[in-house]
Amino acid sequence: MRKLWTIVLLAALAACSAGGQAPPATNPAATDPPPSTPAASVPAARAPRAPADVATGLAVPWAIAFLPGGDALVTERDTARLLRVTPAGKVTEVAQIGAARPGGEGGLLGVAVKDRQVFLYYTAEQDNRIVRYRLGDDGLGDERLLVQGIPKGGIHNGGRLAFGPDGYLYATTGETGDRGLAQRRDSLGGKILRLTVDGAPAPGNPFGTLVYSYGHRNVQGLAWDTAGRLYASEFGANTYDEINLVRPGANYGWPVVEGKGNDARFVNPIVTWSTGEASPSGMAYADGALWVGTLRGQRLWQVPLARDGAPGTPLARYAGRYGRLRAVTAAPGGGLWVSTSNKDGRGSPRPGDDRILAVATS
Repeated sequence: MRKLWTIVLLAALAACSAGGQAPPATNPAATDPPPSTPAASVPAARAPRAPADVATGLAVPWAIAFLPGGDALVTERDTARLLRVTPAGKVTEVAQIGAARPGGEGGLLGVAVKDRQVFLYYTAEQDNRIVRYRLGDDGLGDERLLVQGIPKGGIHNGGRLAFGPDGYLYATTGETGDRGLAQRRDSLGGKILRLTVDGAPAPGNPFGTLVYSYGHRNVQGLAWDTAGRLYASEFGANTYDEINLVRPGANYGWPVVEGKGNDARFVNPIVTWSTGEASPSGMAYADGALWVGTLRGQRLWQVPLARDGAPGTPLARYAGRYGRLRAVTAAPGGGLWVSTSNKDGRGSPRPGDDRILAVATS
């Protein structure tokens, strides 16, 4: 199994589109992240055990978020169904989101939970949106639109939602193939957003808007370590996929650089892979490592972290065994829930697909 652990210099890929905000001459937040850490400085990585099926027969389960009692809410991208899945594998439909318009890489995407409030990210008729609901015994109610006008496209819709340790909601957006949007701070495309539960910019946001970081192509994974550091997994174009250590106000370089660019305006990634080994989607932190599900790479990457947040050598798990892996979420009792994405039009469905797997990481 080939492992690629390189961060290399790339020439500029494209100029920012005219009329947008150009990158600043200097980026105070764009100091280099921690370098790769010698193996002796990183705790030994335990191999996870063989996964077990939690639920089967699903259709592109895109995101997983756990309820306080231990059940999980799961979105299906292409059916726009929100499902409730118990640890024993019972699957029930909570709602079908009528305003969602699945197509291409859009549809019903991210889900996050805070108390009995459910937050969904979905592709609507004209845009991508973040909407809040109240979860009751009879399904979803008290709908409230929090964010609209997120650019929509056939590709690169972002869509991940997660609550940070600060109590605020983080959302990832893609640049929908319009590369210049990533560098425009007046656009919601190609960004990580940070907001309150009512949809307002969270206090302390670097620009006084929803934008927390920018210069992203298509982030689909968010995770925090025990020290509260935020990491994001990001699709590259043709050469390098990334994990970034995210800082408020920082510019991550797309479309000027892919991978490491050694440009003072931009923050370098802490991990890169070839796109054939990754195409990273969901990500979670558990047992001293980041765990990244990959689509084209068809494996679960385990990235051990040192105490300072620097990465050790990534380890590939289950290569090719389950096909495309989409969602990765830390489970309340330990370990992970991981979903396959073999019915998304780019995979090869296997008997029982799509499925949710339980992975014991310790």
